[in-house]
Amino acid sequence: MSLKILHTADWHLGKRLDYFSRFEEQKKVLEEIVEIADDQKVDVILIAGDLFDTFNPPVEAIELLYKTLKRLTKNGTRPVIAIAGNHDSPDRVDAPDSLARDCGIIFAGKPNMQFVPYQIENGFEISKGDIGFLEIKFPHIDFPLRLIVTAFANEHRLKEYLGEDEQEGLNEVLAHKWQSLAEQYCDNQGANVLVAHLYMNKRGGAVLEEPEGEKPLRIGFADTVFTDCIPPQIQYTALGHLHRYQEIGGHISPVVYSSSPLCYSFSEAGQGKKVVIVELEPNKEVNYTPIDIQSGKDLVRKRFESLADTIDWLTANQDCLVELTLVSEISLTQAEKKQIEDSHQGIIYLIPEVKSNIALNQEVHVSRRSKSINENFSDYYRYRNNDQLPSEELLALFNEVLGIQKEQEN
Repeated sequence: MSLKILHTADWHLGKRLDYFSRFEEQKKVLEEIVEIADDQKVDVILIAGDLFDTFNPPVEAIELLYKTLKRLTKNGTRPVIAIAGNHDSPDRVDAPDSLARDCGIIFAGKPNMQFVPYQIENGFEISKGDIGFLEIKFPHIDFPLRLIVTAFANEHRLKEYLGEDEQEGLNEVLAHKWQSLAEQYCDNQGANVLVAHLYMNKRGGAVLEEPEGEKPLRIGFADTVFTDCIPPQIQYTALGHLHRYQEIGGHISPVVYSSSPLCYSFSEAGQGKKVVIVELEPNKEVNYTPIDIQSGKDLVRKRFESLADTIDWLTANQDCLVELTLVSEISLTQAEKKQIEDSHQGIIYLIPEVKSNIALNQEVHVSRRSKSINENFSDYYRYRNNDQLPSEELLALFNEVLGIQKEQEN
C-alpha cells in the first residue's frame, strides 16, 4: 500500500492585491484544498511555508489558518506539517505547537526545530525526532514516513542552525546537514521526503523567476541552493517560495514547487494554480500528480486603444481582477476614468498611456519667458508625467485657478 501526501505552499493568508481584499477567495480555495485532500484520501498534508503574508497577519487570517488545519487533520487522524516561510514570523508559527500537536498539527517556525516523539490517541505516532527531522508511523501503513524539515531561515537564524562558519556556502552547509540526517534516519525501509522553503535551482539551469513583490531569497549566486545538495535517499522534495508550479530537475527524484493556491500578483496572470498529490513506497520511484485548483479570480492584463472597446470588454468580463492599460492621444478625462471604473468592480490598476509625437528627450530651444503660462504649465506637466500632455479638462481647471488668483490679487 502506498502513502499519499498532499503538497501545497504559499497560502499568504491576509494578502491583498493593492487595496483589494482576497480573503473571500482564500476561504474558498482552502475549502477546495480540504475537499481535494478528502477526495484523494491522502495520509499527510505538507504546507511548505508562507502560511501568512505578513509577520502580523489580521485576526481573520489567523482564524482561517487554524480552522483549515484542524479540518485537514480529520480530528487528529491525519498529520499536517506546516513550516514557516520568509513572510512568516517563526515565533508566531511555533507559538501554538504544544496545543496543535494534540490535534495532529505539527508546526516548524525555525530550521532548528526539535521534534519529539509522541502519539495521537487512536492515530499516528511521531516515532523518532531530531533537530530538523521527524519520523511518522501510521496505523494503516506498514512503513514510516521520514521528513527532513527546513523552515525558512534568515541570516540570523541560519547562524543558529547552520553554525558560524561564514566561509562555507549555504549550499554546502545544507548538503552536510541534510546528508547527515539522511544517513542516520533515511534507509530504504521507509518513505523519505524533504520539505523546505527556499530558493532552489538546478545547477546550470535557467534562473527561476521569483514572485513579483517577494523579497528575493537569492542574491547573486553565492547563496544559491542547488538540487544536487539533496541527499540521494530523498524520494521527493516539497518546496515553497516560487508561486509557479514546476519540477526543477537536477536530482534523481522530483524536486517540486507546488505553486501558490491563488495568483497573488499580475506577474502571475495566466498561471494555473495547483496542489500536488504524491504517492510513495519505500525504495521505489514516486508518482506525483498536480491537481488544478478551480477557485479564485483570474488576474488579467489588458491593453486597449479605444475607450469603447475597453468598456465592451470590461462589461463582458466581470469575474476577474484587471490591470488595464489604455492608450490614447491625450490624457483621460475624469468623466472617462469614472466611466471605466463604473463598468467593472475589479480594476486594480488603470494605466493611461498617452501617445506623443514629441520624443521624450527632444530639446525645444524656446525660452520659457516667450511662452504663455499655459505652455509652461504643459511643459512642466509633461516633464512630471512621462511626456503626457495635460487634458483639456485639466487645462481648464488650471485656468480657473489662475482666474481666481487674479481676482484675489485685484
